[in-house]
Amino acid sequence: MSLFEDTYQTIARETEGIFRDKGSKFIAYAFPFQAESELKARIADVKALHPKARHHCYAYRLTVDPAVFRVNDDGEPSGTAGRPILNALLSAGLTNVIVIVVRYFGGTLLGVPGLINAYKSATVDAIAQAEVISKTVDDCYGISFDYLSMNDVMRILKEEQVQVLNQEFDNACYMEIQVRKMEVNTVIGKIEKIKDCKITYLYTR
Repeated sequence: MSLFEDTYQTIARETEGIFRDKGSKFIAYAFPFQAESELKARIADVKALHPKARHHCYAYRLTVDPAVFRVNDDGEPSGTAGRPILNALLSAGLTNVIVIVVRYFGGTLLGVPGLINAYKSATVDAIAQAEVISKTVDDCYGISFDYLSMNDVMRILKEEQVQVLNQEFDNACYMEIQVRKMEVNTVIGKIEKIKDCKITYLYTR
């Protein structure tokens, strides 16, 4: 997947997968994931479901950049949990997804190859249950402008079919908009021509 691509593959909603080996049970939860700020809440939710599980390992990817990821082995031998989960996401071509795998220990050590296979297999099963959808890469901007300029701003947003995320209208107005990356130059170029209109890049999603 190229950094210049305008679309990416992700999952529509939460799914669950499972894998068993020598008494150990691995339960994988895959969630749509937009920002690292969601991480603590997601892990807390899964831990609340499985407070007695021995490990809660995870991996996530964000954006189309393959370098934006995080893995966590949560006490398993290094490289045996988070990395296999991540590799399953990469193999499926998915991003903006977090997978948390819960392990219940069955009393028999699986060894490094066994653990790698188990965490990968549970993740693959969760992905197999998912509805894979395509989304556009969008940039989000904040726009500050005078109330008298509102008609000009709204006309451009309507013409370009721009999604409005948030808006505050007073003497000084503020809006947050989401623009498809390929259309940023056109949309922002038009808005910049409006007198006293200030535009701030916020983030990409």
